[in-house]
Amino acid sequence: MKLALNKVVCTALVVGAFSSVSIAGDNKHSASGGNESACEGFGPQTPRDIDDVAGENKRKFSMAPKAEDMNLCNIHFHNNAEHKAKDFSIYAGEGEHGHGGGYQCGISKSLTEAELKAPSTEVCKGLVPGDTIEVHWVHTSCDVTPGKGLGSCLSKSCANPDLRVETQVFTVVNDTSALNFNDLSYDGNRVNGLHQAKALPIDTGAPVEFLGSTTGPKYTEHTCSPLQVTWSVRPQCAKIDINSLGQWCKGNAFEEDHAHGVRKLVTNPKLLSEIK
Repeated sequence: MKLALNKVVCTALVVGAFSSVSIAGDNKHSASGGNESACEGFGPQTPRDIDDVAGENKRKFSMAPKAEDMNLCNIHFHNNAEHKAKDFSIYAGEGEHGHGGGYQCGISKSLTEAELKAPSTEVCKGLVPGDTIEVHWVHTSCDVTPGKGLGSCLSKSCANPDLRVETQVFTVVNDTSALNFNDLSYDGNRVNGLHQAKALPIDTGAPVEFLGSTTGPKYTEHTCSPLQVTWSVRPQCAKIDINSLGQWCKGNAFEEDHAHGVRKLVTNPKLLSEIK
């Protein structure tokens, strides 16, 4: 279902995607109390365990085009992983308003003393070596310029875009030989006339593609997101240099300077699409 451009839809789209609050239910670690019924009539929800391919949601929509055929419209990252997979399956707890919840990379528990050395200055309002982050490169079918929030992914003339989120989970380390986040950023890069990241992560497994939704503070397993997103989540963690993240947070086209909170895992099969 594509939504028409109006005040309610724009508010839901802009607020829903980049939440710092985590309130969606999880069968194993539920915050709902278990007395509410699952929302009905909505499309598949996100985030999910990408190793579990089962899903019973019957609402279908077409996969978005490949990222290279769309415009990059936003880059942001979350405190811990919103999704879950074998490589990032260490449960971090309930968290507080989305911060401190979610999942951590397995490799985050076996870092060297040098990798865990504190940087000389504060990074991205509290990021430290050993943290896990989930980065989202958001793409749209609209002809727009990348900018702040998901509002940059649509316009008055393009209210119902196809949306795709390329996703990578990282362990943050103090090591300049690790991946440099600035190599994965934007900086005005265009390819064939389209706004594109300078690069997307490779060597972290074939991305798992599935149909889902936006995340956000107003959405739970009982109050679902109505928006339709194609997700592409890489199944393995990689190490990212905290110093490069610090440089990026000091100034970027997306006005991002901190890690966002996570929405809790959606586990109800009636709210999930089947991964093929």
